[in-house]
Amino acid sequence: MSSRFPAVDVRADVLFVEDGQIVTSAGLAAGIDLCLHLVRSDYGSAVANAAARLAVAAPVRAGDQTQLVPTPLPGPDGAGLARTRDWALARLDEPLTLADLAAHAHVSERTLGRRFRAQTGLSPLQWLLHQRVERARELLETTDLPMDHVARRSGLGSADSLRQHLLRRTGLTPTAYRTAFARPGGAA
Repeated sequence: MSSRFPAVDVRADVLFVEDGQIVTSAGLAAGIDLCLHLVRSDYGSAVANAAARLAVAAPVRAGDQTQLVPTPLPGPDGAGLARTRDWALARLDEPLTLADLAAHAHVSERTLGRRFRAQTGLSPLQWLLHQRVERARELLETTDLPMDHVARRSGLGSADSLRQHLLRRTGLTPTAYRTAFARPGGAA
């Protein structure tokens, strides 16, 4: 592609790129991710997550995520971990371990890790942390809860941990994130 368009800086290793007013995606599925990113930017996490659920799409995949994550569909033998992921999502505010997730899935920790990576591209604990940060983002956008409450409700433990993980993921402190993305009249 870059040989056909030498003036364009092609980033073939990411899902989508946002450069000011110009946004572009790697393909059709990445275009869905890009659309959800734009919805999140304009309307917040809660609306983007609802749209993702309606589209039966992953709630959030960052634009800089690598394109080529081998993610085979779970087989008909019940090897999919969707029920365990849903179970964990309902308990993000609780301390969950690899052993807890494996026990719920009725597999060994090693098998859980292998299947989780095959189905999501992430280890179980990386996926769990990602979901907790996403929950924190949603709470920062939609509530005026104090930072320690946001941290506890999202399973990140403390305001310091919330700050560390959000800064790493977004480049913003929780206060800066809330200022930038909270919806007027949306805080409860």
